[in-house]
Amino acid sequence: MAHPSLAELSQKLESENSKDRMLALAQLRDVAPLEAMPLIKKVLDDEVLQIRSMAVFALGIKQTEESYPLLIRLLETDGDYGIRADAAGALGYLQDERALKPLLRAFYEDTSWLVRFSAAVSLGNLGRPEAKDALVQALGSGEAILEQAAIAALGEIGAVDTVDRLVEFVSSDNWLVRQRLAEALGALPCEKSLAAVKFLTKDDHPQVQEAAQFSLQKLEVEA
Repeated sequence: MAHPSLAELSQKLESENSKDRMLALAQLRDVAPLEAMPLIKKVLDDEVLQIRSMAVFALGIKQTEESYPLLIRLLETDGDYGIRADAAGALGYLQDERALKPLLRAFYEDTSWLVRFSAAVSLGNLGRPEAKDALVQALGSGEAILEQAAIAALGEIGAVDTVDRLVEFVSSDNWLVRQRLAEALGALPCEKSLAAVKFLTKDDHPQVQEAAQFSLQKLEVEA
């Protein structure tokens, strides 16, 4: 079956039928970023939230010079917290260091935990040490989902100096938090990481054990 032309996709994106618009967006995966961008922009303000969400995600995947400013506008001004969270997440795909300050601002100021979660994940994707203080703050949020994101991100940015704070989560009641911890410590080589990971290999949850075993192998190789 032949792939639809750009003209056909453009027409579908203007259809009154939301299924047509959704299908056309999905078919953009095989279209080059510069050609896809004008089509993505057609539905960034779509009345159907799921279509808007798909379009925002596409901005992070089909990267052009327009992607960054469009995503920043959505992150900072959109009235729907789901779209702001999508924009924060898509900024992580861009790997654009200009996103550091907007993501930090969203993390500190947005009232939605989902936006803050997405911002924390993307701060980890950027790998910038300047995000460390915000991520350490998230460790004290008392919200397991934010703790998971912050732990993973601190591992991604290589914040070895936060290990003392991270190992406090070895006895977290939430196994997903312990799993993220086991994974993150594998990227933070030091004696305390090694000791904590060894402890987590005996965890009650099999997925925590598995993550800890993998990290233990990494740490022992680097030791």
